Amino acid sequence: MASLSDCFATTASKQVEKEAIVFLRGGKVETRISYRELDVDSNRIANTFRDLGVEKGDRVILFLPKSLIFVVAYLAIQKIGAIAVPLDPGLKKPEMEYLIKNVGAKLVLSGTAQGEIIHELDPGLKNLVIQTQERYQNLRFFRSASKTITSVELEPDDPGLIIYTSGTTGKPKGAILTQNNLVHDAKNILKIWEINESDTICHALPLSHVHGLCFALHTALMAGSLIIMLDQFSPETVIDVLSKKDGEHVCTLFMAVPSMYAKMMRVLGEKILDFRHIRLWTSGSAPLLVKDFERMRNTFGKEPVEREGMSETGMNFSNPLNGKRKPGSIGLPLPDLKVRIVDPETHQDLKLGQTGEIWLKGPNVTPGYWRKPEETAMAFEQGWFRTGDLAKMDGEGYYYLTDRIKHIIISGGENVSPKEIEAVINQLPDVVESSVVGIPDEKWGERVVAAIVTRPGVSLEPDDIRTFCKRHLHDWKCPKKVVFLEELPKNTMGKVLKDEVKSVIESGEISKA
Repeated sequence: MASLSDCFATTASKQVEKEAIVFLRGGKVETRISYRELDVDSNRIANTFRDLGVEKGDRVILFLPKSLIFVVAYLAIQKIGAIAVPLDPGLKKPEMEYLIKNVGAKLVLSGTAQGEIIHELDPGLKNLVIQTQERYQNLRFFRSASKTITSVELEPDDPGLIIYTSGTTGKPKGAILTQNNLVHDAKNILKIWEINESDTICHALPLSHVHGLCFALHTALMAGSLIIMLDQFSPETVIDVLSKKDGEHVCTLFMAVPSMYAKMMRVLGEKILDFRHIRLWTSGSAPLLVKDFERMRNTFGKEPVEREGMSETGMNFSNPLNGKRKPGSIGLPLPDLKVRIVDPETHQDLKLGQTGEIWLKGPNVTPGYWRKPEETAMAFEQGWFRTGDLAKMDGEGYYYLTDRIKHIIISGGENVSPKEIEAVINQLPDVVESSVVGIPDEKWGERVVAAIVTRPGVSLEPDDIRTFCKRHLHDWKCPKKVVFLEELPKNTMGKVLKDEVKSVIESGEISKA
């Protein structure tokens, strides 16, 4: 079986001088790089990594803002058989402390601000600080390295990527994705969405998640497509890029999360633009409301293709490119994926239309979590991966997510662990206890809301909680709303009843907000 790097090399040998990536910073073109240049530069960086002692199986953390050097470094990691560990560049020091210990990295690539965090946490860890705000052409640290590289033998089960996902305990878990997982996932997406070298993809997603890294970047580079890569999502910039119908960079494909589409439609307002040249709009990472499905069809001229995936599995379901697309449905299983709807208590398969937990088995499924054997064992039952998601299937084989067994909140396409936020809030001396829940929200999908019980006689304000959280947590984890309750609803065993917490918040029966 070809490795991910083998697949990229095959494409590079065919495309050669074709542009691979056009990188935009602040909405303006900063760098253009061909498939040949991408191949040569990643060879040079791979040799640079080897000079720093990185070998097959070593972990390399990518703690960088979205940039072209991120992409080239990622390809270099794959070429030497090391394991890439992309992390959100907005993570704070307390979050990184745990991740560094769990990963056990040989090398960290960090941006300027991120490098300071790494140095404070572990001065002895090899930390290559890169000025990502500089133009890619001005970065010199790898230019003198050899452009030829000795290949490394990789097996299908060799890990190529670790993606950290929020865990029920509050501590992130590193989902291991093997070469076989990654290649199978990319080839599946190429097949079902018919992505090829004639496509031009507008890439406005983060590179630290499977959506932007695996579903968008892997597939585009494997297909030989052109990528118009934005340094960050801006609805105005995306609309400007996508609305161009003439010239060399006419986009045909856009992948996003529902909150991105919501912002774009808000900017467009009543304005009508011609997007007929775009053949495919995809939505995932969070549920797309039925009413937003209709709004997208009216705004962009085509029905979106809603799909579902996980850090642990890559993409699992998608509505068809050619065929019926059902609003509210995540679609049909991808090729080679086996699916069961199971009673989570009895582990018995349920009848058509009944709601149960999704269990998966296939070549896309992770072998487990990095350095977490107990969590890995709990995630599998007789070889089936337990997703923790509740769903049902209709008579035509389309699946619908109905709820989550786990209390993970999905806000703006990001997974948020309530327990992690609660642990931070509970550090405040005037807080007795807290419960963090997700409340349905048109903009974010789910809004992070914290319900807090304080010590008698003290006066805490919502801004006090938010300010404290922002010192310890990434901004998208911080509560959008804070409410204060006299007590948290609990069962007889003292367990907080989160559904009742949600009901209290939504009913407005609160002492202060």
